[in-house]
Amino acid sequence: MTDAVYTHGHHESVLRSHRWRTATNSAGYLLGELRPGLDVLDVGCGPGTITADLAALVAPGGRVTAVDTAGDVLEQARTLTAGRGLDNVEFAVADVHALDFPDDSFDVVHAHQVLQHVGDPVRALREMRRVCRPGGVVAARDSDYGAFTWFPDVPALDAWQSLYRRVARGNGGEPDAGRRLVSWARQAGFTDLTATAAAWCFTTPEERAWWSGLWAERTTESVYARLAVEGGYASAEQLAAVAEGWRTWGREEDGWFLVPHGEVLCRV
Repeated sequence: MTDAVYTHGHHESVLRSHRWRTATNSAGYLLGELRPGLDVLDVGCGPGTITADLAALVAPGGRVTAVDTAGDVLEQARTLTAGRGLDNVEFAVADVHALDFPDDSFDVVHAHQVLQHVGDPVRALREMRRVCRPGGVVAARDSDYGAFTWFPDVPALDAWQSLYRRVARGNGGEPDAGRRLVSWARQAGFTDLTATAAAWCFTTPEERAWWSGLWAERTTESVYARLAVEGGYASAEQLAAVAEGWRTWGREEDGWFLVPHGEVLCRV
């Protein structure tokens, strides 16, 4: 199966988290591979914050091609990169299962939080490998929802974790992708790979307010909320209770939330 629904959609609460991402906080494992002059494919670029950082790192001489399945979010990425004065980025709508690029087109092929949302991650990695030049690298990083952990205990967040994973799998994705990246990469034919892990941690008052607020909003107002109700996974009332659980956690002075990620760097 290659068709999967993007569970989050592009509600403002989703884009608020996407725009926070940088190459430093979301692609640190890749930075040592980047230098001026390299050609990069950024798969699932979203609003383009990581894309812009990658473009700055491979300039001068290098270019970034950024692709996403959603044309609307590409417009946001274009605006962002133009605002940063970057002239070495181009954008296109694309499906990672069938990339419209010749073999051996890029030195680096990167995907952040993409493979958890696609219908066939092994096929996606094979395509990423196909368009990567010999000697280049394919890099993927995905969170692992089953390994998310927090303090203090808020029962509504246990309900959220279970619900999200059921909705995501019902949409054709795999929310626990982080732990599967090595397996998927090996199935895709990679033999020279390095696996690492990294995490986001939210605990300051500002971080708690931001993280809990966007998830509370996402739980009741985003595409995810609609899919949860339409799929019979939860009622609107249950979603409202989960959203209040997020707000409760956000008010906890001892609040701490860990988002672990698996990372894999594959040499072609």
